Amino acid sequence: MNRIILLLAVTMLWTSLASGADILIFPSKNGSVTFPHKRHTDMLRECRFCHEKTPGRMPNFGKDFAHKTCKGCHELRGTGPTKCGMCHRK
Repeated sequence: MNRIILLLAVTMLWTSLASGADILIFPSKNGSVTFPHKRHTDMLRECRFCHEKTPGRMPNFGKDFAHKTCKGCHELRGTGPTKCGMCHRK
């Protein structure tokens, strides 16, 4: 019985870590960027579109990565914000 409870607890923890936060806010000198993570995971369905290796914190995430990956994906797909003020809000 204890093993089942432990397995259930570990599974619940892993699921919450894998799904990530619903909304992430990234501070920036040009205005904070609000990122609807759940909307993106529901739409893309694969973590690899943004995360290079595994889900979780991205060690190289920053301005250059976001502009290349996020803005690049929006331009490629023809959807989502593509101008500075559409992401950066003061």
